[in-house]
Amino acid sequence: AVGLLYRYGYFRQRLTREGWQEEHYGESHPSVMPIRQVLDAHGAPLFVEVSMRERVVRAHVWRVEVGRVELYLLDTNIPENQETDRWVTGHLYGGDRETRVVQEMLLGIGGVRLLRKLKIEPYVFHLNEGHSAFLTLELARELTEGKDHLSFVEAARIVRERCVFTTHTPVAAGNDAFPSSLIEKCFGSSYEQALGLKHDEFLDLGRVDTNDDMEWYGLSPLAIKMCRSTNGVSLKHGEVSRALWQELWPAGTEVKDVRITHVTNGVHALTWVAPLLRELFVKYLGEDWMMRAHDKDAFAGGIEQIPDRELWDAHRLLKQRLIAFVRQRSFHARQHRREKAEYTEAARTMFDPEALTIGFARRVAGYKRWKLLLTDPDRLMRLIDDASRPVQFVFAGKAHPQDQGAKLTLQQLAVWKYDPRVMRRAVFLQDYDQEIARQLVQSVDVWLNVPRRPQEASGTSGQKVAMNGGLNLSVLDGWWIEGYDETNGWAIGEQDESADETLMDASDAESLYRVLEQEVVPQFYERDAEGIPRRWVKMMKRSIATLLPVFNSDRMVEEYAREIYL
Repeated sequence: AVGLLYRYGYFRQRLTREGWQEEHYGESHPSVMPIRQVLDAHGAPLFVEVSMRERVVRAHVWRVEVGRVELYLLDTNIPENQETDRWVTGHLYGGDRETRVVQEMLLGIGGVRLLRKLKIEPYVFHLNEGHSAFLTLELARELTEGKDHLSFVEAARIVRERCVFTTHTPVAAGNDAFPSSLIEKCFGSSYEQALGLKHDEFLDLGRVDTNDDMEWYGLSPLAIKMCRSTNGVSLKHGEVSRALWQELWPAGTEVKDVRITHVTNGVHALTWVAPLLRELFVKYLGEDWMMRAHDKDAFAGGIEQIPDRELWDAHRLLKQRLIAFVRQRSFHARQHRREKAEYTEAARTMFDPEALTIGFARRVAGYKRWKLLLTDPDRLMRLIDDASRPVQFVFAGKAHPQDQGAKLTLQQLAVWKYDPRVMRRAVFLQDYDQEIARQLVQSVDVWLNVPRRPQEASGTSGQKVAMNGGLNLSVLDGWWIEGYDETNGWAIGEQDESADETLMDASDAESLYRVLEQEVVPQFYERDAEGIPRRWVKMMKRSIATLLPVFNSDRMVEEYAREIYL
């Protein structure tokens, strides 16, 4: 795999007392990271060069061993480069459009040149999202400037057979696109000449409508045109992508005939299943429990053998650990912000390990509908403040640094934080990262997901929750359309996508509250003489048995190999 070594990576999130997100960037030093610089045969740093903005930019190379996969990272922060070019690999998000173009030139063009220097000959080049689409042009350039001096048409035909593209974005605005003038500035004229293309022909590669000179240059159109296969990341996303990119096919092509397929995302079970649950799986399914997941019926039978008491006790212990984590994180964050003493101290005793705990953690973006739960504050407060059947919420997520609307959403959540009822039952954990994610997905009772249909390409956090016996309460979008079977979680709203957004939001909010009040809460607090919620535990088992065998990365990789690569 090939990527970029970002000097400052993604930001650390800090919230002010008023709830405003601040971004803090810490410099990453290779000397203290688990990476090694790649050297050439003479012991000097290996490098690749890419011409951009009318000058040559050099990148050194670092290697990371991610399990059995070698990941190579390109780094322009070296003395040989101009100061501006040293910042090409400065930040993941945070630069302007021009920085984005040159980052993608480095990744695509520089990535191919790196593989050549390493003498790595991929059977297939897999473009994950459009960011690496320029690699297709570099492969074509090798052929047009090679010993056979192929035409671009001939070269493109060969390149297509070697490249596949996975799109992760279900809305046009989410796909990278740039003004033609910016492409011209970053590429100059030499690259299109090397491809044997006229200027307009070069720009048309990134356009849907080649008759529209004002259309911006899109990386996804380029990738679709230059790859033999395009896939979405869920059944629904494949359908949405066919409609989204229909115009790239000949006039008259029906949406159903657009050659875009899907491979639904999956997650690595051995990474995300809690060790405590893995012990149960080993006890009742054997050491090879993950292999047994390939046989869904056998796996389901094994999960059913786990005694309700053992599964429930394991889950309760995980939730106790989560609440200890939440208390500690919250206390230190409030201390650091110099919050009111009462509010800071409340973190030490917040949350009840026996209360229904709902997790909501994801990127803060408009379509994720963070405010849906706040549409009826009175009903929300009744859920939180119910003395006999309380509901508590853990929130976490980052807003894009340039998304002011998302930051305002976070700030609006802060309005509630000093309410004594909310103080006991709801918390926002700042600086959402993998550690917070692992604690949440392994321990919450319910995972809430309310994207605006059909804007969720797949989603994977709910898959991680399901593997741990958590129950999904989600809009029917992305992967949940395929996962939900009425026995392993709950669905919010209908699948109608034609309604006005305001009407859809109101309808889904009503559905969310109704399902919580009439189904989720009563079922969680329904206990037998032994104190076990039998119906709830039955759903936990169904969640594990029906979802883990399907939405794991083993199945996903097999499907890519069988349907996409071969």
